[in-house]
Amino acid sequence: MLISNHLNLFVFPDGRMDRKNAAQYLGCASKTLADWATKGTGPEYRLVGGRVFYFKSVLDAWIGAQSASPSSHRPRPGNGR
Repeated sequence: MLISNHLNLFVFPDGRMDRKNAAQYLGCASKTLADWATKGTGPEYRLVGGRVFYFKSVLDAWIGAQSASPSSHRPRPGNGR
């Protein structure tokens, strides 16, 4: 399923994306998402069969939370830090 005219993302019918697609959706690198997961600062993810998946609804909520409570210490999507 494609979710945007500008991004060629694959989203499973249940709304989950792999790390590569989730990173593209957020506008950051896959490695950034992995780093955030290690630090516990990024969006919630699920392990399914040993693979990491992010649900679009969780990503959208996480984006909203970042916008609602800005912090100079919180990583922002797309800055790669």
